[in-house]
Amino acid sequence: MPLSPDPYNLIISGIGGQGNILLSRLVGRLMFRAGYQVSIGETFGAAQRGGGVFSGVRISSKRLYGPVVPQGAGSMIISLEPLEALRMISGYGNPGVKALVNSEGIHPVAVLSQKASYPSDEAMSAAIHKATDKAWLFNATKIALELDAPIAVNIVMLGGLVATGALPLDADEVADEVKASVPPHLAELNLTAYRRGMQAVAGA
Repeated sequence: MPLSPDPYNLIISGIGGQGNILLSRLVGRLMFRAGYQVSIGETFGAAQRGGGVFSGVRISSKRLYGPVVPQGAGSMIISLEPLEALRMISGYGNPGVKALVNSEGIHPVAVLSQKASYPSDEAMSAAIHKATDKAWLFNATKIALELDAPIAVNIVMLGGLVATGALPLDADEVADEVKASVPPHLAELNLTAYRRGMQAVAGA
């Protein structure tokens, strides 16, 4: 199935420890197995400090592209944290960019120490919608916490990505990949997180 645009440039961002690296690899493996050329560029620098981290996933039906997504060339921003979504949109956004965003913020140290302020949910939502062609915002953190699995936010977001229809991902094949990528005793929990993410975005 042809991609539009091609290459399709995903930017997957979040805060260190949220699992955005695993999410990028899951998407990359799925698209590779579907017959596409995939390259992934990852940034680890701030991961252990609770800072922003992101991956670029470049997908093409034509050829293999370099892993670095050019500035202003994002096709979709997937962000596990809303302020990081805005940061990525400012660097990789364009009139056609889309965004899938976890609406639950993580306050940085400067905010917690009252040296800086954090935008309101309403302000961030409005800014994200204004800066994108289409945006899906939902509280993936709340879903993960309801499952008593805060680490599963990335799997919830994967379900959300499938529900957007932005990529030719087969829901059952994605479920099989999720099951194969986690320890057996966590398989059902992660599958539930995946399905809840799909339901949340499909019903939005």
